[in-house]
Parts: sequence; structure tokens; C-alpha cells
Amino acid sequence: MPAKTPTPAGEPPTVPEEAVTPLIRGIAVLRELTAAAGGTMSLSALERATGLARSTVDRIAATLARMGYVRLDGRDAVLAPPVMELGNAYLAALRLPALLSGRADDLADELDESVSLAVADRDGIRFIHQATRRRAMSLSFRIGDLLPAERTAPGPLFATEWTDADWTCWHTRRTSDPADRDFPALPPRRPEADAALRDDFAHRTKRAAQDGWSLDDQLIEPGLVAVSVPVRHPDTSRIACVANVVSHTSRHTAESLRTTLLPRLRTAAEAMQEDLRRPTAAPAAPATPTGLATWTSGSKQQLGREFIESLARGLTVLTAFGEGRSALTLSEVARATGLARATARRALITYEHLGLVTHSATTRTFSLTPRVLALGFPPLSRTTLPRIAAPHMAALTDRVQESTSLAVLTTSTPTPGDEIHYVARTPARHVMSVDIAAGTRLPARKTAAGRLLLDAGEATHALLDEEWEEGLRAIAVPLHDRTGRTIAALTTTTHTARRTQEECERDILPHLLTTATRIEADLHTTSRHTQVPLT
Repeated sequence: MPAKTPTPAGEPPTVPEEAVTPLIRGIAVLRELTAAAGGTMSLSALERATGLARSTVDRIAATLARMGYVRLDGRDAVLAPPVMELGNAYLAALRLPALLSGRADDLADELDESVSLAVADRDGIRFIHQATRRRAMSLSFRIGDLLPAERTAPGPLFATEWTDADWTCWHTRRTSDPADRDFPALPPRRPEADAALRDDFAHRTKRAAQDGWSLDDQLIEPGLVAVSVPVRHPDTSRIACVANVVSHTSRHTAESLRTTLLPRLRTAAEAMQEDLRRPTAAPAAPATPTGLATWTSGSKQQLGREFIESLARGLTVLTAFGEGRSALTLSEVARATGLARATARRALITYEHLGLVTHSATTRTFSLTPRVLALGFPPLSRTTLPRIAAPHMAALTDRVQESTSLAVLTTSTPTPGDEIHYVARTPARHVMSVDIAAGTRLPARKTAAGRLLLDAGEATHALLDEEWEEGLRAIAVPLHDRTGRTIAALTTTTHTARRTQEECERDILPHLLTTATRIEADLHTTSRHTQVPLT
């Protein structure tokens, strides 16, 4: 790697000559979409936000859509579940969610409060796991959101390990962004509170170094309180992550967090440190994606100049990392992606410039940084199965011209499983159509979806004829989670006058099965490191 020229604090780093400009621009678009409400922005808004030419934005959006990372909905670009494979690569390489999430979930159940795990990202923090409580007043952040260290409980703990250069960067950021506008996940900070918060953070950091824990007493917003304890790496004693319990002042004061919950949080953190002693998995050797060159060439032929090969290939580099592959050499990255060494090298130079990877001169390896989570992960970390399924269901309805619905077994009836709950529906345009709204509950045994869910593991599909209502014919297929468990049923309904049973199985069933496979692929990507509610 070429030697890097030091950049004075506060000045933007110089772009390396070998950096891939289309990749830099593509990352800028992904970051803007991530910061946007719902992960959605119009192409015109992206043009204004990034300062790129409209034609460039259009080409980037077309390339990201071809990769499945965004969905083009009219004039809007919408982040799509496959983009989460970038953040999944970082979280898998990090290992911490896989090792510690069970402890965090158990602690949340024990305390009946939200529990999270956080890692440092320069002078900020990002949460990498959330175990939330279902209440009207929900207390949690999206996985991957960047928060300023000084307004959080984990921040002072991480700051105990800052160098003078880190403190200089923090002061520079505070001066240039006094209202925290660069942290869209938080309400803006009041300017009059800036000086007090700055002095208080230095004091809180000293206290955290002495006490080994830290409090947040309504620094993020009124009513929110939190307590944090470090989880240290057993080999280096440096902070690997911070365990954090969040509550509301209606249930706990900052003082009661310290006296009531802190002892149990410390016990859990000690157990987490023991978990980190588990042997590291042997480096996995992913199958070489030999089809990448063919795919990019085919995409280029189909889309022409609208497809940016260097952007698609560059993004693929991030997915080379994962479980057992936290640090890779240039040769290993090239081999894992099927890219030429020169192409992989330029992508890595670009990512190092953008702060998405770090390079160790000692081991000559590259590693992902928490900033990779800023590439589409936070908005989708809160998604649900109906949201994942919606665009696929709309496409299915357009294809077969029949209404489509998604159903799950109920869990709150006197006898759970007696009913199905329709959680999503896409109606077809017919004068006479099936009217089953989302939210409807029906007896499970009277529906195709219910029969399929009750007989999970036995039927590949279910077809029911006029059992719930005369003239109504329905065919359903199962949806499975990452473990293979049947969790929902995708159904197409029609009228007996429009299609026979044989026509349903011949003309609709193949499309149903294809759609189910696509929904499952998105669900499995989304749920790898997050919990996806079924409703």
C-alpha cells in the first residue's frame, strides 16, 4: 500500500490518486439514503444532497438496483434488504454479536429493560446488538446508527482509551458541528448546552476510568437514562464493546439504575468477557465467486453505460470479509471476490480513504470498521416481515393478476394457533375480487394458509376450494426462517369462475414458489444479526 500523507486535524483527507471515483460517489449515495427517513429519497433529492450530476445519480441508482441494494419506486430510490450484506460482513467478522447477543437477550429478560451492545467508531459509538422491550414508550436505537460519544453512557468508557489525537478530533468535530447535525439519529443539541456538555464529558470520562462504569442521565433526550459497563478483550484488556441498559425516568432514575441494575449488568459483562475467551474460528475459505465477471459483463451489456462496473466490483470487496475472515491480505481479498489484484487493491485504497477499512502494516492485512454499518444497515434493522414481503407481493399480483396475502398463526388467542392473522395484502384489480384486509383473523382450518401452517413440515403447498366461502379458491406456500422453521404462508386467492384447481397449480403455483424464495432470501439477509417481527 502507498504511504499515507498525514492530514492536519480538521482538514478533509486528500483523495488518493488510485482511489476509485465511482466507488466514492456510490458510497456517498448509500450514506445519504441511510440518513434519509425510511431509507428513501427521490433521485432529485439525492442529486442535491450529494452534489453529483443527475445523470451520475441515475447511473449509480441503476447499478445499485441491479445489485438489489436499492429498489427504484417511481422517482424514489429505496434501500432494499440485500444491502444489509455489507453490514452483515462487518458484524460477522467482528464476532461479538454471535458470541454475546445471547447474554444480552437474557439480561434484558431478567431486568425487563432494553439492553444493547456498542462499539467505538472514532469519537462516536454504534450499537451492534439490541434486545428491546415491547412497550408504548420504546427505548432503543437502530443497529448501526452513529451517536456522539459525549451524549451516551458508553462514550466516556471508550474515551478512557483515547489518545491526544483522538481528543483533538473530538474537539474539532464539536467546533464544526455544535448542534450535532451530523448525527441524524438524535434530536439536535441545544447550542447553549454545548460548553457545559463539553466540560462534563471530560469529567465523566475521568469518573468512568475510576469507577469502571458510566451513566447517561437524559443527555440524549429528556426521560432517557442508561448505565454502561465495559466488556474487555481477555488478551489485551482493551474494551471490546460496552454493555448498556436503557430505561425511562418513569421506571428508573439514574441513581436507581446505579444501585439496582448496575450489579447485575456487571455480572453479565463478566460472563461476556469469559465468552470472549472461546477460540477464534479457523479462517473460512469462501468459494471463489467465479460468476462475478460474467455477471458484471452481462449487466453492462444489458444496461449499457447506466451500469457502473467499478462500483459493483468495489462493493463486492466488502463482502469478502466475514466470520473467520476478520483480517485479510490483498491476495485473500482478490481470491475471495474473484477480482484482479489491481482492482481489489484500488477498492481497498478507496475504502481506507473513506474510513471503511483499516490496514495493518505489520500483518499486511485489511479489516472492516464500524463505518460499514452506515451503508444501509440502520433503516432496515427495524424492518418487519410484511415490509420485506410487500414489493415481492406487488410483483406477484401484477404477474398473475390475482390478490396476494401473507398470514401467520396467531399467538394471543385463548388457544394459540386456532386462527391465522393476515399481516399484509396486495389486491388485484377486478370488478369482483377477494376482500380480505390486513389485520383480518380467520379460523386456521378454514383457510389454505392455516392448513399449511398447522401442517408445517408435511405440505409443500395447500389448495382449498370454497371451504371458507362459496366461490373462493386459494393456494398457499410456506415461508421459512433461517433455521428452516415455517413462520408464515404466502397465499393467492381467486374466484372459481376465473381459474380451475389445475390452472391454479399450473399457472400460479410456480410464481408463488419463486416469490416465496425471493422473500426468504431477503428475510434471511435481514435477520442474520437483527430480529425481524412477523407483524
